[in-house]
Order: sequence, then structure tokens, then C-alpha cells
Amino acid sequence: MTDPAKDITAKRAGRETINPVTASVIQGALENIAIEMGYKLMRMSYSSIIRESEDFGAALIDRQCRQLCESKQSTPLQSGPIPGYVRGILRELERRGESIRKGDVIMHNDAYGGASHGPDVSFTVPVFYHDKLVGFSVTTAHHLDIGALAPGSCGIVEAVDAYAEGLQFKAIKVYDEGQRNDAVWQILRDNIRVSDLVVGDMEAQVAASRIGAERFVELIDQYGLNTIDAAAEALFNHSERMMRAAIRKIPDGEYSATSHIDGYLDDEDPSKRDLIIKVTIRVRGDELTVDLTGTAPQVPDRPINMPFEGTVDVAIWLVLRSILLDSDVHGHIPQNSGLTRPITIIAPKGSLANPVFPAPTIARFCPGNALADTVMKALAPAVDKQVSAGTGNLKVIAFSGVEAGQQWVHMEIFEGSYGGRYGKDGMDAVDTLYANTRNNPIEDLESHVPLRVNRYELRQDGGGYGKWRGGMSTVKEITFLSDGVAAVEGEGHKYKPWGFLGGTDGRTAELVYTPAGGGKINMPSKVQYLPVAAGGTLSCIGAGGGGYGNPLDRDLDKVRNDVLDELYSVEVAREHYGAVIGADGTLDRKASDQLRKEMGG
Repeated sequence: MTDPAKDITAKRAGRETINPVTASVIQGALENIAIEMGYKLMRMSYSSIIRESEDFGAALIDRQCRQLCESKQSTPLQSGPIPGYVRGILRELERRGESIRKGDVIMHNDAYGGASHGPDVSFTVPVFYHDKLVGFSVTTAHHLDIGALAPGSCGIVEAVDAYAEGLQFKAIKVYDEGQRNDAVWQILRDNIRVSDLVVGDMEAQVAASRIGAERFVELIDQYGLNTIDAAAEALFNHSERMMRAAIRKIPDGEYSATSHIDGYLDDEDPSKRDLIIKVTIRVRGDELTVDLTGTAPQVPDRPINMPFEGTVDVAIWLVLRSILLDSDVHGHIPQNSGLTRPITIIAPKGSLANPVFPAPTIARFCPGNALADTVMKALAPAVDKQVSAGTGNLKVIAFSGVEAGQQWVHMEIFEGSYGGRYGKDGMDAVDTLYANTRNNPIEDLESHVPLRVNRYELRQDGGGYGKWRGGMSTVKEITFLSDGVAAVEGEGHKYKPWGFLGGTDGRTAELVYTPAGGGKINMPSKVQYLPVAAGGTLSCIGAGGGGYGNPLDRDLDKVRNDVLDELYSVEVAREHYGAVIGADGTLDRKASDQLRKEMGG
């Protein structure tokens, strides 16, 4: 029999002639370039969503639009789509009959041309070596505002089409052969709120992309273009071999799961609420197909549709990479386009997962996370020790207002949580799946905008119960210090994160608005434009992850520690875990054993 790994190499690039040590050294050098790009972008940026939360991407792409490396600080939802951005740019330039030249810097955010959604704007610098195009240096970042119908670039949940979502940039040259296109930059300043921050962030992206291009040329100078190309092929093939080997360990077969997203629970139109996501995974040898047939039709006039290239593909790749090639098990793996070669994705045109222009897409964030979670749910029976139970989805709010004649905009991501895992509890209070940005410090928020955080803590009894409990989400309460507006983009107010192998489902998310005059109002998961007078408060309560395994199998000492840490109440410990714990934290082991027997443990 032939070795499939050798066949892949021969089929893709002939026999590898590069020394593996040299390839590994070049891999490290490429990754360091992307990391430097990321740090430069963070340090030059103005807004907290990039500087603190690290909602950006940085990568080097070869001339065939394959990702060579990415910045480790960036999120999967930013770096993952970058090859698609470049393909979209090249298609658009070809359509217009334009060429790429040395000194160009190209801006792009077309959600139907590879971009993740409109606010995630890329700046691409083509890399030339001795007048030959050899690749692209690219940064992406989420911007505070993109000129949509309401302030901010999140919470835009009622846009009727793509044109209502803000400015569209389809391969726009902001620098043409090194000459700055001042008219484009003026259009940006004239049509984007808080333009000093946004344009400053964009200029930081340009600078970071240029740094990446310079470092790439220096690397080629050091090793030669042929050696760099050979190393790239070797790295692509290595990543592909690892993914194929991981897929071969899954029994051939078909694995399916469905889930629902809230949609617009307060809408009278049933086509806008309780929307289904269906995933069928087919495994055949060392290849895997993810079929989304059965997913709900697109919503033509609400922006929760997911771009197929830029959101759907990235959500699927991220989950499969995380489950099948866990870094804790496999160590460092070159993050490049070789990983996706064995994976095919099918999504019917006109569905929520493959919309048709001009269906709006700006609020695809939470539906995409739900899709990723459903992929994990589908694969869970086949790789039960490699998955987590259901993940608590996120919420993102755009806060805005005018103070002293100046408009301000702030974007805050509210954490979710992971479900329990084999041998481990779910992670608490984190941004989940493809949206793994960092938590924004309270001090940064309060020092820049007129908001005050009154309360920020873990949600007690928030996770699903299991041998390994679901992660706890957060409770964050924010008060407006001056009149302003809030716009909310969230999910999971109706549907709970799923429990696994006897674990219970997690808890749903909540949003409570308390006007300045008092009286609590429970809000839906999506709120387009909510005027808030000074003193008004929003309480954001995140969803808790699902439990993994029978709760009655949980170690009693762990239950006691959870109670002492105020993650669980004494009542919950008794009712769901059969743990008899006194008000002083004392565990009655004998009474607990008896209670567990009575509960069927």
C-alpha cells in the first residue's frame, strides 16, 4: 500500500526538496512577521476594541491566495477570512480591468466578496520582489462605526438591506502606486461617526500591513524566493497531512445536529424568529463534508444572515481545527490554508448560511457562533472526549451619545462561557469560539466614555450541571452618566446551551433595562435603537455553558469548593448534585452519599 501522506506531497508539489529544519525555521520567521504586525497594529490603534479586545487579524498570503501564517493575537473571525478578502479584491479588480501595482494599498469590506461583514475592514499591501508579485500583507479590524443607519457597527439589527449597513468598499485603492488618494480618506471622515478614532485605526492598519510587506521581502532576501516557496508548500502539506490523519480517526459515517437561534422573538412574522440551523457531517476516509442543507432560509430584511465566505467557512474551520487538532495534544501546528484542504462545505444558496445580495449581514456575529456550536454538537457523538457541551453565546452592545458637542461611540462585547469538557469544567466568562477577543478592562471603558460599571461578576448558578460543570457567564451592569443610546446584538434568550452525556442544559441569557425613573424591563436579544436618559442602566446577563456527564458523578469536594466560591448556592448543590452542605460550608459526606443514592446516583 502507498503512504497517503506521501501521495499528498507528490500530488501537490512533487517531492519536497527543502530540508525540514529550514522549513521549520522559515515557518517561525513567517509567524513572527504576523505577530509583529499584530503588535504594531494594537499599539498604534485608537479604539479599545482593537487596542484592548484585540478584535483584529494579521496575516501573510501567497500569490495564490493561500494563508502562510497569522498573528497569534488575532481572532479566528478576523484572520480566518483574510484569504477570502484577497480573492474578493482580485475578482473585483479584474472585473474593473484594474491591475495591482507596487505601492498600492487596497481597502475592502465586501461581505459578498470574501469579507466577514462590513465593519471588518481589510487593508492589503501587495508584496513585490524584483517587480514580481509574490504575496500580500493584510490586516483586518473591527471598526467602531462604518456609517450605518444608527451609531456604531454592532447592534445594527434592523437594516433592510446591505446598503443600510454602512459604507461598502470593494477593492478601493487608498494608496495608488504610493500616492495617497486623499478623496477616499475625506469620504471616510465625512461619512463615519467618531471618524478621528476610526480613521486613526485604519491608518494604523495601513502601517502594520506595510511593515508585514517589508519583513516578507527581507525574509525572501535572506533565503531566496525558491526556498520560501518550497518551505510554503512543505508547510501546507504538513498541515494537510495532520488534518487528514485526524479525520481518519473518526469512524466513517454521517453525523447530524440541529439548533435554533432566537432571531427576532418580538416580531409577529414567524419567518424572523426561531430559526433553525442544521448541520450534517459526512466522514469518508480522510475527507470531511459539512452540509448545511435544512438551515433556515435567509431573512431578506434583517441582518442576521451569514456570509458564506468570511463567516460560515471560518466558523466551521475553527471548530474542526479546535476539536481534531487540539494544541494541548498535538502541540504547535502551522496555521495555514493546508488545514482546510480536506474539508468541503455545502450551504444552499438563499439560506441563512449562504445569503444572496443584497440581503443584509452586519449582525452575523451571534448566528455564526451558534453555527460553530452546532458543528460541535453534530460531531460530539463521534469524538465525545474532544468536545465541550453547549457554548453560551455572546452579546455585543453599541453605546453612543453626544457630550459637550462631541459624539462618542463605544462597543462592548459581553462574555459567554464554554460547556463542560471531558475531565475539565467549562471555561468561565470568556468570548467563545470564533470570537475569542479579550475582555475589555472596566478602567478603559470608564476613562473614555460617560458610562459607569456598577457590577461585574460571575453569574451564580449560571452553568449547566454535570460531572464537569458548564462555564459561568457574567453579570455586567452599566449606567449611562449622560443621555445616550444603546443598540444590542445578542442571542440565546430562548434556547439553552445543550448538555452532553447526562449533563443538564445551561441557562439562557437575559437583558434588563432599568430607566432612570425606575422599573425593570426585560428586553429581547436584539434591540435596534434604545434611547437611554442619564441614570438609565442596562444589566447584561450571559448564557451559561452546558454540563458534561451526570451531575451525581461530580466529586463532592469540587461541589463544596463551588459553593465556597459562590458559583453555586447551597440549594443548587443539594438539588442537582446531591451534596449536603451547611451554611458554614461544611460538607456532610454521609448524608450526601445517602441523598445521591435516593436520587439514583
